[in-house]
Amino acid sequence: MPAPAERRRPDRAGATPPAVTAHAVTALSDDEFELFQSLIHREAGIWLAPVKKALLVGRLARRLRELGMASYRAYHERVREDPAEKVRMLDAICTNETHFFREPRHFELLAGRLLPALREQAEAGDRPRRLRVWSAACSSGEEPYSIAMALLDALPQGWDLQILATDLSTRILDRARAAVWPVEKAREIPEPYLKAFMLRGVGSQEGLMKAGPELRALVRFERLNLNGDGWPDERFDLVFCRNVLIYFERRAKERVVERLLDRLAPGGHLFLGHAESLGGLTARARSVVPTVYTPFAPARDA
Repeated sequence: MPAPAERRRPDRAGATPPAVTAHAVTALSDDEFELFQSLIHREAGIWLAPVKKALLVGRLARRLRELGMASYRAYHERVREDPAEKVRMLDAICTNETHFFREPRHFELLAGRLLPALREQAEAGDRPRRLRVWSAACSSGEEPYSIAMALLDALPQGWDLQILATDLSTRILDRARAAVWPVEKAREIPEPYLKAFMLRGVGSQEGLMKAGPELRALVRFERLNLNGDGWPDERFDLVFCRNVLIYFERRAKERVVERLLDRLAPGGHLFLGHAESLGGLTARARSVVPTVYTPFAPARDA
């Protein structure tokens, strides 16, 4: 038998108080847009063109209503004064589109050429059985877990493998750590990898899939603003920074690229997105194949 509905307590006058209504948010003015445009550029290196005004409204209006704020100017002041709210605002404007094994040619290069070469070098005693990878804009985890599957498939047991996965968005990192996706995303994963490394949900988890423990053990997630401080000190054999530079203005691109190259181990490789290039940004690296780069070897003393 259903429980009786809870009675609403009348106010002192004996009348039931009205339901709380959402605050109306005034339209975003051009001046207010420029305030956020400047703040987002300063904090994240992302330049929002004026045509992105509607996008900004779509990403922020709900948050203003949650806070009971009627103007974007008031919210801008809140963001300036509250570091936690600034993080939340940056979360909201991040684009997180991704999928497993995105840009297949990169994974073909990885599995067919780069990883076999590293394995041969290790077997010849020319390098340790150790590999460090950085997924610099990991979104909800599909990229680092795709890399993990490729590593586990190509390299034998006994290798020391670690993948650092970073992103600006704390919200999206929580999803990545959970490592759970709708089972429909299984179609993005090659069948042998799917069977070897992914778990299918049953019972209350039906319709979901989860990265297996072997994958999850390889990946650690951290928040990082590529336009800020706190970059990792370690060197990486492989760095994936795909579909990020397209959102930066030129000076931010140059700065980020130089710092990425500084984090590459000798002979390491930097992977960019299909619409990105180092052309005109640096003279420190050469293209191996389109969108994949390796630093020039340092000149030897005569």
